[in-house]
Amino acid sequence: MTSPNETANANATTEEVKPPVIKTKDFVAKDYSEEEFKKYIELYEKTFNVIKENEIAKGKVVAISGNDVLIDIGFKSDGRVSIDEFPDPDNIKIGDELEIFVEKIEDREGQLVLSRKRADIIRNWEKITSAKENDTIIQGKCVRRIKGGFVVDLGGINAFLPGSQIDTKPIRDYDVYVNKMMDFKILKINHPNENIIVSHKVLVEESMSEQREKLLTTLEQGQILQATVKAITDFGVFVDLGGVDGLIHITDLSWGRINHPSDVVNLDAPIEVKVLEYDKEKKRVTLGLKQLQPHPWENIEEKLKIGDKVSGKVVSITDYGAFIEIEKGIEGLIHISEMSWTQHITNPTQVVTMGQVIEAIILSLDKNEKKLSLGIKQLTPNPWQSLLERFPVNSQHKGKVCNITNFGVFVELEEGVDGLIHISDLSWTKKIFNIEDFVQLGQEIDVTILGIDVENQRIALGHKQLTENPWDKLADEYKAGTECKCKMMKAIEKGIIVELPTLVDGFIPASQLSVSPVKNFAELYEAGEELNAKVIEFDKESKKIVLSVLEYLKDKGEKEVDDYVKKFGLKKFTLADVVERTKTPAELKDEVDFKIDDVIQDADKQEEVKQ
Repeated sequence: MTSPNETANANATTEEVKPPVIKTKDFVAKDYSEEEFKKYIELYEKTFNVIKENEIAKGKVVAISGNDVLIDIGFKSDGRVSIDEFPDPDNIKIGDELEIFVEKIEDREGQLVLSRKRADIIRNWEKITSAKENDTIIQGKCVRRIKGGFVVDLGGINAFLPGSQIDTKPIRDYDVYVNKMMDFKILKINHPNENIIVSHKVLVEESMSEQREKLLTTLEQGQILQATVKAITDFGVFVDLGGVDGLIHITDLSWGRINHPSDVVNLDAPIEVKVLEYDKEKKRVTLGLKQLQPHPWENIEEKLKIGDKVSGKVVSITDYGAFIEIEKGIEGLIHISEMSWTQHITNPTQVVTMGQVIEAIILSLDKNEKKLSLGIKQLTPNPWQSLLERFPVNSQHKGKVCNITNFGVFVELEEGVDGLIHISDLSWTKKIFNIEDFVQLGQEIDVTILGIDVENQRIALGHKQLTENPWDKLADEYKAGTECKCKMMKAIEKGIIVELPTLVDGFIPASQLSVSPVKNFAELYEAGEELNAKVIEFDKESKKIVLSVLEYLKDKGEKEVDDYVKKFGLKKFTLADVVERTKTPAELKDEVDFKIDDVIQDADKQEEVKQ
């Protein structure tokens, strides 16, 4: 490629070739006089042009021989140019006049060396430079894609078209521009590196500038305009209003819930929009699409009424329920409590799934707040109305343990119907600390119906009520003064829960284990160990049996006291210490005046705080 600079440098060494000079004194002519001869010589000299190397000369095609084109430039000999140097070889004709570049007056073989290609390049550089200086349009062809844009052929000179300079709109398909003739403006020329950058975008902007200015002066809120979708993002849609860009936020695309703007519009699609806001200073236009349609809640009372059965798609699931889209812009909530008459639904996904189409009943409708409450359990009869007939109070049934909590056990009586056995209704005599030690999930268990609350949909069950209350008989067996062999079950802060021979639980207060306070006695008295104690109180109403080790040891010998001290690693004390420490029934009254359930609950709370 030859730039104008290269041509200028070459001109500095240009060799001018003049026609040969013929001296008349050396010439003897018999047919002409000397005057006539001089005249003919002058005419002959005029047939030659002044030819210079590295310059463009005018020539004429005089012959086409194979791959060579013979060019007459007015020199003593014709020059040869390869036919490949011509942009349109098939249309070359003898007699065509053209510009040609003179590379050499004579090569080693004395031939004139010409170039059609270099002549075109020089003229194209001049044309490109002129287009840049005069800010005029130049044509070119996008010949191939490269990283960041295109290579453009400007008549044999390559230029770069950045992707950002193709159009004002985002380009979807770059391949459509390959081999396409387009108009350009020259943005930059770097002569030393022979780099040229062109733009088609500026021509588009210029053509739209008048339209853009006109639009900006007439824009106002509430206008309805024609637009073309320019770009789609997660938060909205950019549109072209005709030289002015505007944004439709995702919330202004549809009255209904949408996952992505592409659900509503397509790229390059023509749409009608409404101007919601125009900031003249920032030239920012906010548009709306849904505003062209009436709000779906405007005449909702004509379409929906309480008690109507409707169908809709699940569009959102929360911890407290599921939202159903009945139509675009109208959603209703099915609260978790309105999903089943009998099941204890802990998560809406137990009943519905995203995208599922379901039916529901309208329970309430608030037009002002735009709130709609729905229910699906109302599609079927309320089974609780007939539960009293099938499960009368005091009737006995078998059920399966379907859930275990820290306050009781849920038992399924039939599919979709379950009731609660409170922890206090599991056993007459045992203090249950861990329910899973008593029953297992999936286990079949006998129950009796204690009560049914139809309004709140609750069934109270009992297990211990299936057997006779043993506390009527235990009064004789564990009256005050009775000695018992006890099995330690659990040590708590205020004493020890023990199991008596008839599998009833009793309690030994901490003060009745030793004559002196014991620190960390829960570590000394391990579950499963046995010890002897004496009943000091039996309370049928409170279901409480209180025992004392000290009262038991008071009537025993020194050896039994020593054995007890050694067995549990207590601080040394004697029988005399026991006798001195033991109290009268009146003095013991303050120590045993409590409810065993309160003692256990206090211990459980303290355990929770530690954890």
